[in-house]
Amino acid sequence: MKRYFRAGFDMMKVFIVFTGFTILFYYAIIWINLEYQDYHRYDQPEGSALRVTKMAENEPDQWLNRLIFFYTDGE
Repeated sequence: MKRYFRAGFDMMKVFIVFTGFTILFYYAIIWINLEYQDYHRYDQPEGSALRVTKMAENEPDQWLNRLIFFYTDGE
């Protein structure tokens, strides 16, 4: 009989630890969400920012070149 109480007590300890860490993880995710909620990643850059991309010309075989580039480089 003592063995069943010990097993039940150990099961309750595991359940309490699991529930505690689940609640801690939940509130950590909420805190991270609130921290980055007002973070505007797509604002216009300030200062001496440079444009690093160039629009591609309209070539007739552009889709084929892009497909081959995707398969070879994975980008």
